[in-house]
Amino acid sequence: MSFCSFSRGEIYKDHFKTGMYVCVKCGYELFASKSKYEHSSPWPAFTEPIHENSVSKQEERLGAYKVQCGKCGNGLGHEFVNDGPKRGLSRF
Repeated sequence: MSFCSFSRGEIYKDHFKTGMYVCVKCGYELFASKSKYEHSSPWPAFTEPIHENSVSKQEERLGAYKVQCGKCGNGLGHEFVNDGPKRGLSRF
């Protein structure tokens, strides 16, 4: 799965079948489809990673973290705190 397609080629944005989203580089489990929701961004949006160590985060600015695969460090995009579908949830 890739979060870095800027040419409207992101194939997982509107994909809502039941399953697991994994790192395209190493195959590590990142997000479950049950945490995915519709969002206006051009990328898929999730409320939480599947495992506590599925992702690693590095704060870039207040409320925004750069997110990498917890196993291989592949770049996945960002986490935006309190920007999820309900108050208090993050958007990955």
